[in-house]
Amino acid sequence: MARSEEVVVVGAGPGGLAAALLLAGAGLSVRLLERGPRVGGRTSAIEAEGFRFDTGPTFFMYPRVLAEIYAAVGRDLRREVPMVRIDPQYRLEFGAGGQLDCTADVDLMEEQVAALSPQDRGGFQRFLADNRAKFARFRPVLERPFLSNTDLLSREALGALPYIRPWHTVASEMQSHFRDPRLAIAFSFQAKYLGMSPWRCPSLYSILSFMEYEHGVYHPLGGCAAVMEQMASLAQSLGVRLHLDEPVEEIEFEGRRAVAVRTGRGRYPARALVVNSDFANTMRTLVPNHLRRRWNDRKLERARYSCSTYMLYLGIEGLEDQVRHHTIYVARDYERNLKEISEQRVLSADPSVYVQNACVTDPTLAPPGHSTLYVLVPVPHESPHVDWSREAPRFRQLVLSQLRKIGIEDVERRIRFERQITPADWQHQHGIYRGAVFNLEHNLLQMLSFRPHNRYEDLDGVYLVGGGTHPGSGLPVIFESARLSTELLCDELGVPKLPRHSVADTPAPLPSPPVPVFLKPGATS
Repeated sequence: MARSEEVVVVGAGPGGLAAALLLAGAGLSVRLLERGPRVGGRTSAIEAEGFRFDTGPTFFMYPRVLAEIYAAVGRDLRREVPMVRIDPQYRLEFGAGGQLDCTADVDLMEEQVAALSPQDRGGFQRFLADNRAKFARFRPVLERPFLSNTDLLSREALGALPYIRPWHTVASEMQSHFRDPRLAIAFSFQAKYLGMSPWRCPSLYSILSFMEYEHGVYHPLGGCAAVMEQMASLAQSLGVRLHLDEPVEEIEFEGRRAVAVRTGRGRYPARALVVNSDFANTMRTLVPNHLRRRWNDRKLERARYSCSTYMLYLGIEGLEDQVRHHTIYVARDYERNLKEISEQRVLSADPSVYVQNACVTDPTLAPPGHSTLYVLVPVPHESPHVDWSREAPRFRQLVLSQLRKIGIEDVERRIRFERQITPADWQHQHGIYRGAVFNLEHNLLQMLSFRPHNRYEDLDGVYLVGGGTHPGSGLPVIFESARLSTELLCDELGVPKLPRHSVADTPAPLPSPPVPVFLKPGATS
């Protein structure tokens, strides 16, 4: 039976949905407010003319964390969210020449590595062994909160210290494993999952590449948005009151404590507030500057932010069976491409491009005889150097021409549906500060206790989930942020928190996944 204490969760993205599940499972009364018309935040769906696209993340990695959250509320992720493991997980097309089908098959991967660079034979297995040890040491760090600098002296943090290697970036560490620069890129480009250049990203994040090979890359049937929709349905079955199309307009404070939120439809008192909306944007628009001692406007202005993305969602006539589910074109001069993004803040003449051709795995996403192409290009976050109102048409043509480099021909003539999102759109339409879709940068001075805390240090009764808090960006760690923050919240309210459940690292294979049913939960009061 739900308690009388009400917790308000702002934002029904992955972190907000996971927090709502855990809090409702612990017996709290939960109200979940979402500014958009559907759940998922950046992990929602675009549906039109028979086509369905993920808006943001397009693959599911390391399902263990969400599986444990499901187990905590008495459900089985493997049964409720059918997934297909993608292997090879993606194809890399190098502008500098060569191709790599990245697979978890160690022997096959070693053969491909040796074919590209005979002198790097054995490098893949050394990479796996090194990062297996690093991940084992660093995983406990990701699974505990960092509420002060003294937490940096915790047993978990000290145990991981030898593997952090602050003198290395992800790029330089991979260059120590592989002599061929293409191979170094193949195992370091995953820093872009954090919106960072591997030449700037701390070396400990080489575990991102390792996790793909060790734990798999999955396609949830219906896309990642289908996971969010199923989570919302489950949350409602646990009593969560979900409000769509209801942005928060004001947070009420008594001193430094948040006591209620206001929307255009009403006022909702709260014993505690969980914030899943974009951190910097929320702080600047809903929390008075004088209440923010550490993360005030000046600090937010000077903080470092991730890159942004230019997006094309294309529903096209025809099937692209020759193109992998995930394909990445790597710019011929990749280091220059990334410097243009993160340092010069200009658009590249030869941009790297990621394409998801999901219909080769999941044909339910398009009408018969058609395909969905999700096209993502890393670009600078909003800055005076790029005026998207002028640049977008030219850049669109450039991006379409890049598709030929991965084997997609004559695409413009076959487009039957198209939507474009620029960094300006991310900022002004989606409420993301500077359009930095991966949130605060993950440099050494903006991680662990230096990142906004799970129990937000500037305010009382406010907890953060999502990419703007510890552990950071990416679906697995966003789910972990929800687990950490809700455990702290339950402790403060004196509510027994749900015990952590241990489950297998990866879902068991499903022999014949059912056709997904896409859920769009209706608003409730």
